[in-house]
Formats: sequence, C-alpha cells, structure tokens
Amino acid sequence: MSNAPLMPKATAVWLLDNTALTFDQVADFTKMHQLEVRAIADGDAAQGIKGMDPISNGQLTREEIEKGERNPDYRLKLQESKVTLPPQVKRKGPRYTPVSRRHERPSAILWLVRNHPELKDAQIMRLVGTTKSTIQSVRDRTHWNASTLTPMDPVTLGLCSQLELDFEVQRAAKEKPVESAYAGATLLPASETTRKEPEFETSEKKSDDLNVDAVFAKLKTLGGKKQDEEE
Repeated sequence: MSNAPLMPKATAVWLLDNTALTFDQVADFTKMHQLEVRAIADGDAAQGIKGMDPISNGQLTREEIEKGERNPDYRLKLQESKVTLPPQVKRKGPRYTPVSRRHERPSAILWLVRNHPELKDAQIMRLVGTTKSTIQSVRDRTHWNASTLTPMDPVTLGLCSQLELDFEVQRAAKEKPVESAYAGATLLPASETTRKEPEFETSEKKSDDLNVDAVFAKLKTLGGKKQDEEE
C-alpha cells in the first residue's frame, strides 16, 4: 500500500474546502510540500482540479478527520484498502523507444554493427528496442532507407545508456573473444636496438681482412716487378 492517497492534489483540494485541518496536516497526509498546499488554498495552484472525497473511497474516515481538527499536531492515518490486489508480475518485453526516436534506430543499428560486430542480434534488440528483421535488413543493406543511413552512436541518440552498452559489449567479449589482428610494426625494446649483431661484425671483419690481404699482395707484386726492372 502506498503511503500517499490516490490523486493527492484532488484530495488536498477537498480537505482544504471541507475540513478545518491545517496546511501541515494536509501536506503530511497527501505527501505534498506545505508551500504547494498553501498555494492550492490561495488559488495559485491546482486550478480546475475537482476535489476528491477520501472518505467515499475508503482512504480516510470521518472520525480521523475530527481527531485532526481537534488537535493540530495530530497526523492523519491513511486507511488500508479492504481490497487486496494480486502482485503484478513485471513482464519482460522489448525496450520502449519514444516515437520521436524510432526513426533513428536503423542508424544506431548500423553503428553497432560496424563498431561492435561481436554483438548478437538479441543484444542489439535489447539496446535499441528493435526487431531481428530490421537488424538483418541493415546488415544486408536491404533496408528501405539504406542509401541514406548514417552510423550514429545509440548513447548519443538517447536509445540506451553508456553503462548498458558497455555491459553488452563486455558480455559479448567474454562469450566470443575477438581475435587480435596484426596491428603493424611496433617499436623494438632498447635492448634489441642497442645490441650488436655478431654475424654483421664477423662479416664486416672478414671483409676488412680480405681487403688488407689484397692490398699487401698487390704491393708485393709491385715490389717484385720493380726489382726485376732494376736488374
């Protein structure tokens, strides 16, 4: 049972017009602010609202009102309803999307399909409140407005919150991890860049040795020729 009566403003109008209760008592019973109750009494608020008798609908008794009229500090007690309603089971259904936002759902679907291909159709349906056929038509580019669709973030469009999007993305990543693709060349650590290649040094040294030997052999040949000429 709610702590406030049904139609609190209408109830406040009736109590102000038909009882001698104080503003504090009326405000406490209707769960309204005292200034709002005073505005109703002055005619500045709730204009055109017809008062509703809380006695006729069983939310208040005449004896309870008389107690309050005799004692300004007394607080009225809301009567319990004699009719017990069964608890209403909340049914899960597709997310409700305002009419003004429904034409933006295909753009949000296109954004999700391109930026988060790991998301399943059921997850996209929960995020933007769409149907599986619409998602498939956007994927296949067979949507009637496919030529003019522009990818737009569903969070920016107000179709879902960032927390909801992050939750679905993380859930999809856990169920089906995205394979890491080759990201191109990366920088090598300093230990690799400063380390000298032994093969390069050996080959360079061999090259130098070969050059020195060739020079000495050539000089020796020239020396021999010069000695023959002198003889």
